Amino acid sequence: MAFDGLRRFISRRKKPIPDGLWMRCEDCGATVYKRVVEERYRVCPECNFHFTLTSVQRISILVDDETFVPRWDNLSPADPLNFKAESAYADKIKEDQQRTGLRDAVVAGTGDIYGKPVAIVVTDSRFIMGSMGSVVGETIARAAEHATEHKLPLIIVSGSGGGARMYEGSLSLMQMAKTSAAIARQHEAGGLFISVLTNPTMAGVMASFASLGDVIIAEPKALIGFTGPRVIKQTIKQELPEGFQRSEFLLEHGFIDQIVARPDMKDRLGQLIEAFSVQPATAAANH
Repeated sequence: MAFDGLRRFISRRKKPIPDGLWMRCEDCGATVYKRVVEERYRVCPECNFHFTLTSVQRISILVDDETFVPRWDNLSPADPLNFKAESAYADKIKEDQQRTGLRDAVVAGTGDIYGKPVAIVVTDSRFIMGSMGSVVGETIARAAEHATEHKLPLIIVSGSGGGARMYEGSLSLMQMAKTSAAIARQHEAGGLFISVLTNPTMAGVMASFASLGDVIIAEPKALIGFTGPRVIKQTIKQELPEGFQRSEFLLEHGFIDQIVARPDMKDRLGQLIEAFSVQPATAAANH
């Protein structure tokens, strides 16, 4: 069960690590004490680099203990094209399901943030790079519809990854329109949607739901865009500005609203929910 990982992650934050005490930062190269990194929600104490989190780790950080209720977790991906390349898509699905304990690259449900009920979705880069296929799109759409019906704030964390999952062909591309339409209906109903962007948030995800938040928050130094800077540079044959497509560059140019470090993310989400005064239809709307 995927959510067994949540309990293990919380336990790991509270107990000494008996072996493998040190780890090397992917960004600055410093050798850092692994327990300190874990206590900082997998953030390097030397350079503030944000390591990748799984979906259940992210939920354990953001949602109040014992309040998360998984929903829409009975959906499984199909293989409409019977796609085969170096390996078959069907085999890739089975491999990632066994490795991650997830049905697809998304975990969604309802829970509380400082006692305020929310609908929350987190994508997971471990499952086919967090790409958006039919299951991811349908799950996001259902979460938006649930948030609209019950007047809950909607939080979507683009948990590293991005594009449309082309193993599924046009069915994958359709998810961009589906998720955007569901969020538009939530917006028209007066709901609050907070989009949280992590490293990287790219391609079809960024071109659809991830860019539609009433408030768009990014973690520091996250790569955010449609096409990567290397491809853009090769295409236009020009040098790109320093830090191009990073959170800090996009904040300076008005594309995102805030940059929030991971240890402060739950507090900031709680403040925004309180400030927008979004109230659920009933106290038990998320149960």
